[in-house]
Amino acid sequence: MSGDDKFKINFKQLLPIKAHYFFFMGAMGPILPYLSVYGKQLGISPVVMGSVTGTLPVLYLLSKPLFGFLVDYFRNQRKLIFICFLIMGSLSLVLLYFLPFPAGEFHKYLNKTIDITHSKCNIEPCLNNQTRGKNYQNRAISYHADLTCLNKCQQEKILNVSAVLVSDAGELLPVCFDNVDFNKTCHNNHTAVECNMKCLINNIDIVEEYLYYSARFWGFVILMALGSICFNVANSISDAVCFDVLGEGGSMGYGRQRVWGSIGWGITALLAGYAIDLVSEDEHYKSYTPAFILVIVFTSFDIISCTKLQLPIMTRSDNIAKDVWKLLKLPTIYIFLIFAIIAGIIDSFLIDFRFWYIEDLAKQTDFLSQIKLIEGLVVAAQTLGGEVLVFSLSGKILKKFGYGYTMTFCFVCYSIRLLLISLSPNPWWIVLIELFMQGPSYALCYTIIVGFASVVAPPGTSATVQGIVAGMDDGFGFALGSFIGGILYKMIGGAMTLRLFSLLSILTAISYLLLYVTILKDRMPKTKNESIKDNIKWKSPQDAAEDCDTSDINS
Repeated sequence: MSGDDKFKINFKQLLPIKAHYFFFMGAMGPILPYLSVYGKQLGISPVVMGSVTGTLPVLYLLSKPLFGFLVDYFRNQRKLIFICFLIMGSLSLVLLYFLPFPAGEFHKYLNKTIDITHSKCNIEPCLNNQTRGKNYQNRAISYHADLTCLNKCQQEKILNVSAVLVSDAGELLPVCFDNVDFNKTCHNNHTAVECNMKCLINNIDIVEEYLYYSARFWGFVILMALGSICFNVANSISDAVCFDVLGEGGSMGYGRQRVWGSIGWGITALLAGYAIDLVSEDEHYKSYTPAFILVIVFTSFDIISCTKLQLPIMTRSDNIAKDVWKLLKLPTIYIFLIFAIIAGIIDSFLIDFRFWYIEDLAKQTDFLSQIKLIEGLVVAAQTLGGEVLVFSLSGKILKKFGYGYTMTFCFVCYSIRLLLISLSPNPWWIVLIELFMQGPSYALCYTIIVGFASVVAPPGTSATVQGIVAGMDDGFGFALGSFIGGILYKMIGGAMTLRLFSLLSILTAISYLLLYVTILKDRMPKTKNESIKDNIKWKSPQDAAEDCDTSDINS
């Protein structure tokens, strides 16, 4: 029976996995794409955000194989383990909502006049930078503000006075002026205590040296880490579960299940982006309440869907670690993993800094008031456009062209995509670019990586192998991409960094093509006219590594 016939017959059996992908990705779509700009609103710089997001994939690299091994070892409880990760991931992200977040309180003062008494600032910590830093480092957060002040003594304007506003429990505290001679300002012998000002707040910027001592910052980092780790582990287990449900010979049907995740992600990301702009008071501070509501609703439906999954009884490997280690020593496997890492490097920059670049571009082109709608449309275009089409056709594409040529095509598409984004005159162009380029770059490359992992996994090791391959891609690869991307973004800007990554992509495409036609072609699993599993011909876990590299395996 062909994979297509099996898919049609087992539609009812496959419905829960489709529903899981839809609700699982739908629960993550409203918040995960916005995490970096959520941190930006908190005041985190590109370098620091790159460091944070660069550290997380190292944890993915460790956690994915570990928990994949756990699922394989306790194969009869894998559904329960799976659901636990779904709940923990969503709960961690929802708890971000309850972090005290003072940025909005301060931005309410923009373009408003406040009374300021010098006596509140006529103290040593406010006049001495070193002392002030020492005394205020345990405060929650601080801000620099540009003020236009009217002095009551002489009714004269003082432009762009440098000030520091310190927040404690979200309250506006005294303004401490730097480099201001109050006696000269008053033009009399009045002391600073007697001299008041009315100040119009023109601009507020977060001061990093105070932010990184705050509970808000570390709460954000910890919850973001827990949520992201649980999501990535659950995503890897989802793919292993999907291939288990599809069964032997059904691997080419993976894309038709995974496409529902793209639909869920795109719909909720778009809804969240529009709703965030709608409920937010101004363009500087965005309220993410609608996003968190969507997370709760879709996670609830996802748990119900997962309880309906009918997982087949799986063969247990006698020695999971030994079987996997034999597999990883094959040249075909570790060369493939190297290029999976490069794909992760490229994806990580797009995921971590795409919205950052879009917001910077929006500021330059006066589209900031529409930014969350634009970001939501970008995600919707990626998922509902390119990903839906490519995931649906991925099986046919792989059967026609095989892994090697298809992987080369993906890296070419990455290069074109990155270059076009860097040349966009305004953020609306990026919506169009992502509509056409996300599918043949990310979606097709992702299908190749998880499909290859499913094919080569010895019996009883599917979740472990998926964890290792995914760990190389969105673990080690993401870590490198985040660190490198954050530093480059800070040093040379977003546009030039995008072009450097575009150059990396085209060089990778050329390198992989050369390796494929000279070394890998006769060693890669088949995708044409028969199931991949039939091509691998695993006879036993002990024979797995040998069979994968025999001369019987042709492209």
